[in-house]
Amino acid sequence: MSHSLADKSAIVTGAGKGIGRAIAETFAANGARVALFDLDETAANDAVSAIGEAGGEAIFVKCDVSDQSSVRAAAAEVLAAFSGIDILVNNAGIANIGTATSTNEDDFDRVMRVNTKGVYNCLHVILPHMVDGGGGAVLNMSSIASITGIPDRFAYSASKGAVHTMTMSVATDYIDHGIRCNCICPARVHTPFVDGYLEKNYPDNKEEMFEKLSKAQPIGRMASPAEIGELALYLCSDAAGFVTGSAWPIDGGFMNVRK
Repeated sequence: MSHSLADKSAIVTGAGKGIGRAIAETFAANGARVALFDLDETAANDAVSAIGEAGGEAIFVKCDVSDQSSVRAAAAEVLAAFSGIDILVNNAGIANIGTATSTNEDDFDRVMRVNTKGVYNCLHVILPHMVDGGGGAVLNMSSIASITGIPDRFAYSASKGAVHTMTMSVATDYIDHGIRCNCICPARVHTPFVDGYLEKNYPDNKEEMFEKLSKAQPIGRMASPAEIGELALYLCSDAAGFVTGSAWPIDGGFMNVRK
């Protein structure tokens, strides 16, 4: 079956860089009109320009997913531009390093506000429009941290665990409204965040640490954002019309392969 998104309108949150940008570019390359939600105007406008130069259609909408009023205003802008919303990709998120005792309250609240409440805000605001439009596809960005223990990722794991279970809840509550909801659970993906993390924490041995992080996946490398984009394309296309309420690991064998 075709993975075409022709005549579909999609929202991708956190779409200025990394995984979100790759998803937006992949969707646009396959015919979708894409609204890129982000706070980073420079990065998002650069992504919109790249999509346009490649022949796609995209707009940038400034949005703070942790603020429901911001999401509401952004959704209204998309509806005015595209006259409907067929696909919602909840990708925006932040990372945090720490255990239950080393994570302070402010950091915990910040991670939950963006990663968990941000997904809730988008679902709460946008799902009714998708129902009114006859259905569609929702894709949430979870993580392997939602299904296995990752050292020093207490708050992040908690937030992604919530995203995982919200996915099942939405799939159940909206199946009779023609809405499918799935989530993706990646292992490490080589994004600008990874490069920034290494630069900040391991400036003298970045290459060594990059190799170590890469080899945590049995396949021997990190995923590329484009690979996540291709899975997102499938799950949001009609080719996945029988797929809902599922969590899809894309992890280079992290969960099930031992060397």
